[in-house]
Amino acid sequence: MGEHAMLTIAAITLLGGACQWLAWRLRLPAILFLLITGIVVGPGIGWLKPDELMGELLFPFVSLSVAIILFEGALTLKFSEIRGMQHVVRRFATSGVLVTWTVAALAARLIAGFDWGLAILFGAIMVVTGPTVIVPMLRTVRPTARIANILRWEGIVVDPIGALLAVLVFEFVVSTEAGGALSATILLFLGTIAIGTISGLAIGYLMGEALRRDWLPNYLFNVATLGAVFCCFAFSNAVAEESGLLAVTVMGIYLGNRKGVPIEEILAFKESLSLLLITVLFILLAARLDFAQLEALGWVVVGVFLAIQFIARPLKVMYCTWGSAIPWQERALLAWIAPRGIVAAAVSALFALKLEQRGVDQAALLVPLTFVVIIGTVVLQSLTAGKLANVLKVAEPEPAGFLILGANPLARKLAQALEQQKIRVLLCDTLWDNVSRARMAGLKAYYGNPLSEHAEVYLDTTGLGRMLAVTADAHLNALACNRYKGVFGAKDVFALRVGGATGTNGRSDTAREGRTAFSDKVGYIDLSRRLYRGAEIRRTTLSEAFTMEHFRNMHGDHATLLFAIDPKGRLEVFSAENALEPGPGWAVMALIDPASDKTGGTATTDAEKASEPAVS
Repeated sequence: MGEHAMLTIAAITLLGGACQWLAWRLRLPAILFLLITGIVVGPGIGWLKPDELMGELLFPFVSLSVAIILFEGALTLKFSEIRGMQHVVRRFATSGVLVTWTVAALAARLIAGFDWGLAILFGAIMVVTGPTVIVPMLRTVRPTARIANILRWEGIVVDPIGALLAVLVFEFVVSTEAGGALSATILLFLGTIAIGTISGLAIGYLMGEALRRDWLPNYLFNVATLGAVFCCFAFSNAVAEESGLLAVTVMGIYLGNRKGVPIEEILAFKESLSLLLITVLFILLAARLDFAQLEALGWVVVGVFLAIQFIARPLKVMYCTWGSAIPWQERALLAWIAPRGIVAAAVSALFALKLEQRGVDQAALLVPLTFVVIIGTVVLQSLTAGKLANVLKVAEPEPAGFLILGANPLARKLAQALEQQKIRVLLCDTLWDNVSRARMAGLKAYYGNPLSEHAEVYLDTTGLGRMLAVTADAHLNALACNRYKGVFGAKDVFALRVGGATGTNGRSDTAREGRTAFSDKVGYIDLSRRLYRGAEIRRTTLSEAFTMEHFRNMHGDHATLLFAIDPKGRLEVFSAENALEPGPGWAVMALIDPASDKTGGTATTDAEKASEPAVS
């Protein structure tokens, strides 16, 4: 029996990894393939039976997994960012939630026949739209930046808020089912909220002090944070039953908004563990679906799904965008995209288990109804949102922007030169000093590791179609090329050599998956030194009177060709694998050393007219 369980767990992990890989290749949300796999191996062929496999451990595993997921989501909820958002985004994340909640609850009550407590709980679960589902969909749909920003912020902010609402409603349902006096029920409800809030704040404060005051070495950050989350959850539940999820959510919100706490270090622990938990959890939860329960619900599940898709979402968008300057085409796409994700699946399964143990009628129907909405929204919107965006003409053109890995002085100069040519640029660096200097220069920059799971969710690549690695770490450049060639395509991923023709260790750094940026004879160190000595990035327009041959004769080895712009405005990258030969009507951008003119500093009139600084 033990050997069978081991093989089953290994197979689940392998299947989950295959689903994640397939989703990455097809650029679709992984949840779609995980759910399908769970349904096939569970109720489909009857191979996976989670209750038999895990027994009494299933409930604690789901609880702790949800606690970790909610804690990570709460860490991303920044009060400062909410206050600074435009009123439309604020409505999506706050009062607009009530619209979805109300419609979903009424649909569960009037169509599915749930009692009011369970219907309100279902409505609270349905308000979430997780970023783990939204972000991959946005990469495929490529809507305008305004639509993408609204959907991303909605997913990030509403995730922990929706889970918190579900926790609070669950507490009220449980206290009401206890059959006590109304005053006692209200007191129990308020007491549970108080215990969860106090526990979360207290443990969050202690954890924050430990991180801020360096009581822990860096290598223990992940383990200590994970232990603190488990302790917070278990302690709060021991004091007041069912208050643990509220406690970890409050703890995450507190740490996420406290100054001086290294949030990036805390988020790092979640990346691999959370991905594994999400992968396994979705397959397990989908495998618990009972076709008999779906038959018991009947066609009413379709009615509930349609009400959420075609009534709740449009009404929310109509309310949140009322009085704004957003055109109707963008509102229509916003009204179509709202897929449900891991939090909805996990929270519904968790509360269904708890309510079933308490003998609450219809509790077993909560999971199949939730999963129908999840599958329906993910499948329908993944397959149609891109086409709808094109019909409404709110899809971005073929992405031409650059994700530049590195925010060092050289990367910042390249970014400024590209932005002056109306090319969108996003810098990415793990050093805060570089990111801070980039932002002060008016450049957009992401602070974090581009290879992390956090970047997979929160690094916004909308409008970006190419990657350029410009760092002093050849290994990081190679890994980034390998990672992002699946996002942008191998021909649009470039890496600048570190040490030129030979690497810093005296050997060629050819262990790279992308194209060699600019030339195989120059590298990061060489270009950085020349930039420090006064070299400039200049744009030169070519003509019949001033051709590439004239340009090379004038500057020789003192100019490194970087980019070429064709007569239609399309930008190309010079590379060792792409031998460009621009002609008249083109423009070239090059890093030119000072006093590189072979005529002794006096250029021809045509050259003077053609060449101008690309960065002022």
